[in-house]
Amino acid sequence: MQTLHRSFEQSFLTLILGPRFLKALEPGDVHMYVVLTTKHHEGYTLWPSKYSWNWNSVSVGPKRDLVGEFSTAIKKSGLHLGLYHSLYEWFNPLYMKDKANNFTTKEFVKAKTMPELYELVNAYHPDYIWSDGAPWDSGRSSYWNAPEFVAWLFNDSPVRDTVLVNDRWGMDTSCKHGSVLTCSDRYTPGKLKNRKWESAFTIDKKSWGFRRNAVLSDFMSMEEILHQVITTVSYGGNALIDVGPTPYGTIQPIYEERLNQLGSWLHVNGEGIYRTVPWKYQNDTVNPHVWYTVSKYSSVLVYAFLLEWPENNVVKLGAPKPSNETVVYLMGYPDPIPWKAGPNGGIQLTIPHIPLPKMPCMWAWGFRLIDLSN
Repeated sequence: MQTLHRSFEQSFLTLILGPRFLKALEPGDVHMYVVLTTKHHEGYTLWPSKYSWNWNSVSVGPKRDLVGEFSTAIKKSGLHLGLYHSLYEWFNPLYMKDKANNFTTKEFVKAKTMPELYELVNAYHPDYIWSDGAPWDSGRSSYWNAPEFVAWLFNDSPVRDTVLVNDRWGMDTSCKHGSVLTCSDRYTPGKLKNRKWESAFTIDKKSWGFRRNAVLSDFMSMEEILHQVITTVSYGGNALIDVGPTPYGTIQPIYEERLNQLGSWLHVNGEGIYRTVPWKYQNDTVNPHVWYTVSKYSSVLVYAFLLEWPENNVVKLGAPKPSNETVVYLMGYPDPIPWKAGPNGGIQLTIPHIPLPKMPCMWAWGFRLIDLSN
């Protein structure tokens, strides 16, 4: 990883796949992250926390240190480890007492939730901490002792040189401070920001967890997922895609299908996502179904993603300005795509009739535009 300033306001870039699967985009290599929910708002920990007596995965349930097994597997595979941890707990009596005292006391923070975080870091050495729950009804980050924890994390912890955090440490830090801004669930600013940000969204439109009563229409289609991913990356953000495992720890076939489809799409079009940055245009000036990125290493290599296939196989683009050397490819298709300058500027692409078995993908077609004049 690149060297990071040890502050609460550094920036980071990510793209995510899977049960909080994360792909991080940084200068140079593409880093893969997997983020596991270690404790949600009910307070049950997936590791044998000594601060969650008889309410953890070793004492009750599977009798296993799930965070430990997960961390070992992720690191062995060469991926980077992210751990989600909810500071807040719905029904913890210590939290309810602090709340009744208008958060002038910190019994819950000192006895339960903050010691858990130190325990997680020291035991499992995560690369990314995804904090949650704090910005709601519990006031400022000072109640959670978050400034003290983050100062320790960035200066004295065993992961001080590599660790990253999000922004959910209190009402005063949400969407302001952190390595990456998560702001709100399904956050989409709709414009470029001068900070790295993340769109956390679920394939199940109605839940962040497993639902037995979910129906097919409750799940995002591949078209919807790719629209969210592409527009997010075009605006310089990160896409965090959540799936809810069953109580048995398995992934439903609908999630498996979506993730496999996304993987096959990235196999063809990933070069327009990985190691790219926002171009001078995000959305096309005349075609609302086209979004852009540009190579981080070459300003003459622009990528255009077409979200809807044109009926006449002609794609009109207003933003790109062709030069005499311009060459256009449909990613995954071997031959150059014929083009001509548009009558009112821009460029017009004529896609050949490609037999269905030879189509590089079934959704969101990516074009590689080389040597434009802008």
